[in-house]
Amino acid sequence: MKIAIDAMGGDHAPKEIVLGAVKAVQHFSDLEITLFGKEEVVRPFLPETDRIQLVHTEEVIEATDEPVRAVRRKKQASMVLMAEEVKQGRAHACISAGNTGALMAAGLFIVGRIGGIERPALAPTLPTLDGKGFVFLDVGANVDARPEHLLQYALMGSIYAEKARGIAKPRVGLLNVGTEDQKGNDLAKRAFQLMQSANIHFVGNVEARDLLEGVADVVVTDGFTGNVALKTIEGTAISMFTMLKEALTSSFSSKLAAAVLKPKLLDIKKKMDYSEYGGAALFGLNAPVIKAHGSSDANAIFHAIRQAREMVLHHLAETIKSELERMQKEGN
Repeated sequence: MKIAIDAMGGDHAPKEIVLGAVKAVQHFSDLEITLFGKEEVVRPFLPETDRIQLVHTEEVIEATDEPVRAVRRKKQASMVLMAEEVKQGRAHACISAGNTGALMAAGLFIVGRIGGIERPALAPTLPTLDGKGFVFLDVGANVDARPEHLLQYALMGSIYAEKARGIAKPRVGLLNVGTEDQKGNDLAKRAFQLMQSANIHFVGNVEARDLLEGVADVVVTDGFTGNVALKTIEGTAISMFTMLKEALTSSFSSKLAAAVLKPKLLDIKKKMDYSEYGGAALFGLNAPVIKAHGSSDANAIFHAIRQAREMVLHHLAETIKSELERMQKEGN
């Protein structure tokens, strides 16, 4: 299996990207990786191995670049050439921790959409208190959506949860302002009706306050609401850990307590660490495209690679395509 990676994307590139790739090929014997980036800055972190190739690129898409313009104008950028590797069949999946908008544009324009999928969805797997996590989509690929789009999100999320995450009959919930069937705006009400009739295990409306409780294995919403919810969860988690750290280092007695509690606190931190679940998959494309978090370290990149590998092994793109075709035939 071959995976292409943008070595120049992210806050800690290229070092952490390269170290994550090295860890992955050491862990998975069936894996080959092609890194795209500036050789003079990537090579120092890359040990000799015949399972990681480096392709030199002069251009880089920066975080401040306008996404679509950058993808169209910077033809030799590491992210663009990475996507081209997938399009040409030389790689089965690709990963970048760089500009999110540019990666979505590269996915759409270069890797291409699955026929019948109107709007691809950006879908991270977020942690839950029971450690199982849930797939959340869309978190920003499309700020506007129609009910049919949410139905497609539900289908793709359900397939991913079952095939790649090993969850039998995954529970699919629709994010709403209440759990009652008739709650929400027109989009939510119409999407609810479509999901009730679909071939998925739809458990109805779910509320944001219950997300981390593991109320569903897949949670569906539009990109605007999903992005707001995602950033709220991230911000709350960061704030809570900051306040906890301040409280446990404010006095000598609290520092003693912190020393005793440290193993348990580390367990909690690991359980709620996004990096353990991989990156955000861009569902609805012809091949797996993974957006790793911008602040990804080597461990986060390793898990993004693991995630991409699982998607390839379980033929996620092909399964989504065939399931969509089946639904369309049944609809006719």
